[in-house]
Amino acid sequence: MKHDHPFKALVLTQEDGKTQCHLQELSIAQLPAGDVTVKVDYSSLNYKDAMAVTGTGRIVRDFPMVPGIDLAGTVIDSDAPDYPVGTPVVLTGWSVGERYWGGYAQVQRVKSEWLVPLASGLDSFKAMAIGTAGLTAMLCVMELEAAGIGPGSGTVLVTGASGGVGSVAVALLARLGYRVAALVQPGREAVHPYLISLGASEVLAGADWAQASKPLENQRWAGAVDTVGSAVLARVLASTEYGGAVAACGLAGGVDLPATVMPFILRGVRLLGVDSVMCPVARRREAWERLGRVYGDTPFADIVMTAGLGQVPELAARMMAGGNRGRYVIDVNQ
Repeated sequence: MKHDHPFKALVLTQEDGKTQCHLQELSIAQLPAGDVTVKVDYSSLNYKDAMAVTGTGRIVRDFPMVPGIDLAGTVIDSDAPDYPVGTPVVLTGWSVGERYWGGYAQVQRVKSEWLVPLASGLDSFKAMAIGTAGLTAMLCVMELEAAGIGPGSGTVLVTGASGGVGSVAVALLARLGYRVAALVQPGREAVHPYLISLGASEVLAGADWAQASKPLENQRWAGAVDTVGSAVLARVLASTEYGGAVAACGLAGGVDLPATVMPFILRGVRLLGVDSVMCPVARRREAWERLGRVYGDTPFADIVMTAGLGQVPELAARMMAGGNRGRYVIDVNQ
């Protein structure tokens, strides 16, 4: 089955060292090489997408580029036995939307090894409401579980809690029976009711979080999911309970880590790195299947805002300015 009529895509180009973003019509013939062609239903807007679209931090080095690190849709042409025509699929990571053309297109051609089948309990909208952010959040939860941090262990802290990864992590942990504390930047009191509605038991916003912590602070957290890095992660480590664990997956506050070895050698605290981009397929599938079980019956109205391709540049600029909340699903056909 061939589909050769033109379709819309958001295309990044570079002119005089500045990233430009335009809606364009493309044809199948212009798509990159790959063994599976997908009719895309939805993509999503992540922090990394916002960086790509606004030209921040050299996320994209090859132009023209179709950004969008996530996509969900249906296979319309395939040379891959595992993904026959009609298969609903999800793609997150693998440098798609950075080095390879991504989800901000109505049709995309990709490598089958980047795909996972749509998990039972999900549709393509829910899959993108979860997206890379939710996959990352679930991988963090799986690391905490493997470290022995269960719902009865005590309070688990989520930093950067109002962002995409943070929002899903709060909701996910709460649904799995954990007591959750949510940390947000001072001055973002407006998001407190939202985080309580997602299941947080307490919301924190102390200005001291951005300041240097002592090597060891009072023990407060059985575990944590950190999306911020820098001084915040250092303070989380210093205040994690004996034998606790922290899953680190983000750098919203910076790439440095002004910490000491004290939490590790005096309290047995473990720092667990979590990556969703190159995460192996078997672990990805396990995470998506669990997300399907947890989120199959979840109304996403609280977490998600839906927008069309044309709204991506404006939303990306807002996200880079720190004014976002929750998840943005991009309806590529809107």
